[in-house]
Amino acid sequence: MYLHALATAVPEATYTQPQCWDIIQRSNARARLQKRSRLILHSILNGSHGIATRHFAVPDIDHVFDLTPDQLNAAFRTEGRRLASAALTAALDRAGVRPAELDALLICTCTGYLCPGLTSYVAEQLGLRPNVFLQDLVGLGCGAAIPTLRAASHVLAAQPGATVACVAVEICSAAFYLDDDPGVIISACLFSDGAAATIFRSTARPGALRCFDFNTLHLPADRDKLRFETRDGKLRNLLDRSVPELAAAAVGRLWNEKGPRPVTRVVAHPGGRDVLEALAPVVAPHSLEASARVLRDCGNMSSPSVLFALEETLKSATPDAEGDFWLVSFGAGFSAHSCRIGAGI
Repeated sequence: MYLHALATAVPEATYTQPQCWDIIQRSNARARLQKRSRLILHSILNGSHGIATRHFAVPDIDHVFDLTPDQLNAAFRTEGRRLASAALTAALDRAGVRPAELDALLICTCTGYLCPGLTSYVAEQLGLRPNVFLQDLVGLGCGAAIPTLRAASHVLAAQPGATVACVAVEICSAAFYLDDDPGVIISACLFSDGAAATIFRSTARPGALRCFDFNTLHLPADRDKLRFETRDGKLRNLLDRSVPELAAAAVGRLWNEKGPRPVTRVVAHPGGRDVLEALAPVVAPHSLEASARVLRDCGNMSSPSVLFALEETLKSATPDAEGDFWLVSFGAGFSAHSCRIGAGI
């Protein structure tokens, strides 16, 4: 299948890491934390840990840790629809596609639960046809964008003349939780909100890129190292200190299975500074600078992040006869996923 457009969107509200520390300082949640936890927060948010700014969509971010589960899910419903629609509208414009021309819409997310899912809300907001195929993919965590693209390839295999949109959107601020667990604390310092939309067809056009050669890896034995659980009705992120090493090992297995076709760029999910440092020797001598820039400017947006990194990479290079781009994402499961982006026509 061929990528006809890629567009991203972030909320307008932007915060530096020191400003995030100020939010913690003003929050009622601060009094509930042990002194050691407050010191960890201060060290991360006021230190040099690879993130400069993050974007939050939840309106009352100063009180985010005191919002009820109902308030958080309502924010996810409103802001998830808004952010996904913004990214998809931009992608449709870039592809020269009218909303009425879409045949399928696939959306992946893990930071809120709706039934019907976000596809219903986005389809309504953009005025999609009532017979558009809608597919919501949930529970795949940070790695979800690439499996969603794989699902799109199956739609196009069954309906070669279709135009398919994929959106990865996360309102991580609607899943913020804070207690004295180190993984929970680090999560509160990493995650941010964003959306990335792509438009695919089974036919190429000048400038379109080919997306192919999908692979995936599931390691259920490590499931509890990185996943959401529900605590007091809220989503609470479990983040083990071994995640950078788990990610590097999983990516290494996919890297070794990628086949003989040459690769000129590696585009990785920027899970965090320590994650990128662990990945670097696995994919050497390829640079992960584009992923590091996305992490610096946007934090870890979960599933959209790898597509932000692809957009950043495409600013300075494109796949050509010399080799493909190799995309890789990873997250809850523990799972990892990869695909290639190659030259079209």
